[in-house]
Parts: sequence; structure tokens; C-alpha cells
Amino acid sequence: MAINREHELHGRRKGRNLGLGLVLAAFVLIVFGITIAKMSGGAMMEAYDHTVRPSLMVEDE
Repeated sequence: MAINREHELHGRRKGRNLGLGLVLAAFVLIVFGITIAKMSGGAMMEAYDHTVRPSLMVEDE
């Protein structure tokens, strides 16, 4: 009996870890893609930071 022999449990665990890694990588790529798509829209990214934003000011007639 060899000392380095793997049990079948290790093979199944390796398969699950590989699947989980692929799912995690796909999720990261989706979030990265959405972020790039939102940032490349060309519009100014303005957050609600309790300051006056000139783009929201209404001009008087």
C-alpha cells in the first residue's frame, strides 16, 4: 500500500473546490464587467455626499 494514495473523498472534494472556484471567478468577472460598463458610460458619477451639486441646481428665469 502506497503512502501517497488518495482517498475517493479527496477526489470529490477537489472537484467541488474546482467548481466553487469557477463560480467565484465568474461572479468576480460579472461584477467587474458591470463596473466597467457603468464607468464607461461617460456620465459624471455623483454620489450623495451632502454637498451642493451644480448639475442639480435649477436656474431662475
